[in-house]
Amino acid sequence: MDNATPHEPNASDEASGDRRRISRKGLLKAALVASAAPLLAGGGVALARDAAATGDGPLALTPECDDGDDLTPPQMEGPYFKPNSPRRTSLVTPSTPGVPLTVSGYVFGRACRPVSGALLDFWQADTNGAYDMARFNFRGHQFTGADGSFSLTTVVPGLYPGRTRHIHVKAQAPGGRILTTQLYFPNEPRNNTDALFDPELLMNVRNVGNGRQGTFDFVLDVAQTPGPTDPPTEPGTSWAAGTSYRAGDRVTYGGVAYRCLQAHRAVSGWEPPNVPALWERG
Repeated sequence: MDNATPHEPNASDEASGDRRRISRKGLLKAALVASAAPLLAGGGVALARDAAATGDGPLALTPECDDGDDLTPPQMEGPYFKPNSPRRTSLVTPSTPGVPLTVSGYVFGRACRPVSGALLDFWQADTNGAYDMARFNFRGHQFTGADGSFSLTTVVPGLYPGRTRHIHVKAQAPGGRILTTQLYFPNEPRNNTDALFDPELLMNVRNVGNGRQGTFDFVLDVAQTPGPTDPPTEPGTSWAAGTSYRAGDRVTYGGVAYRCLQAHRAVSGWEPPNVPALWERG
């Protein structure tokens, strides 16, 4: 059996015997892999929040990281998982070597509604491709906010024999079963040779300054009632002039989700699409 988190000692990995439908997100990601096209700011593969905003649903589940051998579930998480990780949203310090990386997104259920208080337990290799098994470097868990959002600060993981770049994660809705999976980077040469690589698990990634920013939405097998609203409920609050925003705050404007890059007090004319220095999509 797979290792459970310290919060649910008897939980087991989420599994499904049914063939999952190909989602719009999956089709776009498959097309991206086939074309090897670079991701552009404001573009990239579709996120679960896109389906929530357009009413396309129910969403296909985020696939587990599966090597095709259902009889060996421990391989799904790999040999480097350690339980009892510290609770934190940053896995680095100012002196940590490597290319800075921020990964953010949302956790949704089957009805495209956010899941608050969901557990996300991350672990990864350092910039040299090594895992710390003695301590808890590059390991940490967090819980999603009321809007289902999460944000992780780390560095781009290094390569090691047999694998492409990836970040491990266990995702669990409150009282639910654990989904163990991995997040991947687009345009990595080893994506084509890594037997575990799944294009459904590609992040949107773009270069920002001397670092990179990734976005990914998890969709868990969580029953939600009532179903999606019409129009759908969007993550975050609506942007409003006169509001003081902090870096990391999330808003919606014109049906699009944005993340605040710099603390500021909003004024008319500074709407998110007009000031990319203050707001980024996603």
